[in-house]
Amino acid sequence: MRRHSNELRSQRPVSYHARATSGTLADRHAFLPHIATVFAIKRNFFRPSGRRASFAANGLLLLVTASASAQQPTPPAPPPPPDVYLASITLEHGVPIVGNPVNITDRPGYDNQPGFSDDQRSVFFTSVREDRQADIYRYDLKTKRISRVTATSPESEYSATSIDGGRAIAVVRVERDSTQRLWRFPLDGGAPAVILERVRPVGYQAWADDHTVALFVLGTPNTLQLANTRTGDADTITTNIGRSLHRIPGTNRISFVNKSAPVEWWIESLDPRSRQTKRLVRLPDGIEDYAWLPGGSIICGRDSRLLWWSGKAGDDWREIANLATSGVRGITRLAVNAKGDRLAFVADGRVDAK
Repeated sequence: MRRHSNELRSQRPVSYHARATSGTLADRHAFLPHIATVFAIKRNFFRPSGRRASFAANGLLLLVTASASAQQPTPPAPPPPPDVYLASITLEHGVPIVGNPVNITDRPGYDNQPGFSDDQRSVFFTSVREDRQADIYRYDLKTKRISRVTATSPESEYSATSIDGGRAIAVVRVERDSTQRLWRFPLDGGAPAVILERVRPVGYQAWADDHTVALFVLGTPNTLQLANTRTGDADTITTNIGRSLHRIPGTNRISFVNKSAPVEWWIESLDPRSRQTKRLVRLPDGIEDYAWLPGGSIICGRDSRLLWWSGKAGDDWREIANLATSGVRGITRLAVNAKGDRLAFVADGRVDAK
């Protein structure tokens, strides 16, 4: 297994993001903010005596500095760290109306991958804090307080998904040897346990039922695999998929992004029983993150805008919100609660957030 492509390090999210095409929205929030390193180069210059020699030396230094500056342009600043936002959703004539978003993780560090709990009282998300450890945290919607769910250094946890009727979460865990597998963490404080012993390296998950889970498995290429937690077996369904996996509301079908064409990405559905797939809608260019609403429509984000597809074949995406006036930019991952009245999404945080 190649460490640079198939593994997670404890200080970055799933390494799949490392292969995102530069310049696209898929780049955003791929890694933790980089710490700028200044490389000091020791230069020894002769120091001739006399004013003329000093002038010549200074002139030479200026020339060298100017030449170096011309040949080495200043690298672009890293993107702002990702934050998790919450907004209300209401329907007007069947069209979702999104309220003013609130940044619930307003701080300089990495906060990503939101998902609602089964009881709809909280939002799970991945956070990297002062200890540079990736763990799962929970935001209580009523008290607006954040609590830590996992604390497992040196292991890291990502992509929390509520399972077992809300009694546990399934996470992608990066183990001490950098193996990425699916684990179960009871929320009552019980011991965690690996769910699928042989399936690795797992990147993302979506559950069709209590024992059938669709997995994004890293590789060359990345694959969509359907696993049975009772037997531990997994079958490869297709290849070249995106990271966004979801259970389609009201069904046992799974949706995924088919990226077999370089610039034409489609949301497709998978029937776990028949293993048949079906095209649903083409995504806007460069977009791979989306979320389902209970009625069967879909929301995705493009920079500051939210786009909506009605769920009807032949309908196109339409803009339903522009959050630029709220300071939101770089929308990526999205999640909608089961009731359909709350939206969680990831976007750029404020660099000066405190």
